[in-house]
Amino acid sequence: MLRETRTENGRVRGVVGTDARITVYKGIPFAADTSGENRWRPPQPAKDWEGVRDCSEFGPISMQDIPGKDPEAFYAKEWHVDPEVPMGEDSLRANIWTPAKTTEDKLPVMVWIFGGGFREGYPHEQEFDGERFASRGVILVSLGYRLNCFGFLCHPEITAENPDQPANYGLLDQRFGIEWVKRNIANFGGDPENITVFGQSAGGVAVMHHLAAPQNKGLFQKAIPQSFGGTGTKYPKSFMGGVGTLEEAEKIGVEFFKSLGVNSLAEARKLDAKYIEDKFLESNLWLRVVDDGNYVTEDYTVTAREGRMLPIPIMTGYNTNEGFYRGPGQKHPMAPPDAFASDEETEAWIRSEFGEYADEYLDVCRKAAAEKGTTVAHEATVFISCFSLYVLARQREKAGQKTYLYHFGPTIPGDNAGAFHSCDLWFEFETLMKCWRPFDGHHFDLARKMCNYWTNFAKTGDPNGNDKDGTPMPEWDPYTEADPCQIEFVDELYVKHDPVDPKTELLIKANL
Repeated sequence: MLRETRTENGRVRGVVGTDARITVYKGIPFAADTSGENRWRPPQPAKDWEGVRDCSEFGPISMQDIPGKDPEAFYAKEWHVDPEVPMGEDSLRANIWTPAKTTEDKLPVMVWIFGGGFREGYPHEQEFDGERFASRGVILVSLGYRLNCFGFLCHPEITAENPDQPANYGLLDQRFGIEWVKRNIANFGGDPENITVFGQSAGGVAVMHHLAAPQNKGLFQKAIPQSFGGTGTKYPKSFMGGVGTLEEAEKIGVEFFKSLGVNSLAEARKLDAKYIEDKFLESNLWLRVVDDGNYVTEDYTVTAREGRMLPIPIMTGYNTNEGFYRGPGQKHPMAPPDAFASDEETEAWIRSEFGEYADEYLDVCRKAAAEKGTTVAHEATVFISCFSLYVLARQREKAGQKTYLYHFGPTIPGDNAGAFHSCDLWFEFETLMKCWRPFDGHHFDLARKMCNYWTNFAKTGDPNGNDKDGTPMPEWDPYTEADPCQIEFVDELYVKHDPVDPKTELLIKANL
């Protein structure tokens, strides 16, 4: 096994995995410490080291609220179980699970980008153990990146210092890490020309931004953006904001510096990171990706709808109970559908949101409500995660690109949360044994097959293949308008080829 190898900065020694056929390299710096003068700067090259670096411990997680601080919080029960996990600004680290025996193996590579709203999360949460991927002949790399005000704060002084890279340092950290993987992964037995980038939630949003950046051509060959809320829409008009402007973000940064009690970037760089993080949490700010004039120049929704994303195979999908709705009376896109708006309120909402398609949409919703015995308000509500992925797939079909769609919705035991946002992570990484939930045999069967599909896609750009016992898994075809194929990861896994309902067909037409 490849227990010791080299990187561009020095030699590294890994540790034996739970499976002795796998070597795990933890906490390899792919960029320099981001504290001090490197705070609010683009990622810088890692420093060289002497001798062999011991890679038996994960690096510190990026600055954020303490994971699991409230043990009763929903995600604290799932995986944010260690409030004492080391935290700091030297967090741009790569973790690598490799089954390679030599540096000549040329195995496919998967690069994982964790989610958490660009506010929290880290690459070595327990559900992200890469050993099951590696057991299938794939190298798994997980990357750290800067979060919240450390990764996405803007300020006029930051812009003046780095006019070509003034913002989005969390995204740039990820790209810097992927570039590091491309340069170094052959030394871990990987193929630098067969890289799949995948991520979920905010990590899925990040993958979409990387797909929208033309300078990434050739950097990776396949992508899996998961549960990222869909591509946004033209109709309804008001769903989720897209990218912000640098000018507005700079104003927020100026006010944040005032809250820190500093008058300059130099002063802010001298502050303790924990103090900055605490002030950020007090501010209730939710920073987002902005148009930086270089890496991010438009909302990826526009790039996707106009067929200008990188022309590589994509696999994408959503969970049943993860939200991302828009409807009459809706207070928040993650809230459940509101079926209690009046007919007058519903019609007013439709006319404000659907422009030239308003009459047609209202008619479709009225007919559906009459057939199902529901309300027009209920039928008017849009599940963005679902239909906007059909829009993405059809647009890519026009450009001759393959898109594999999935829906994840099995019964999840332990509470009444349903197939909630992020619960699919236990399955695709096949780490159910680490979860508190009383999963049974059919859950483990589903997890095994999902991990098979994910790793098959990483190997060839096609998720299909045999199960562990040699029997073929259900055939998962790319989605097309003529054959609207979608795989259903539910209690009984199956593939459906059903045409969409009239409302969804109208939404697709309005958004293409």
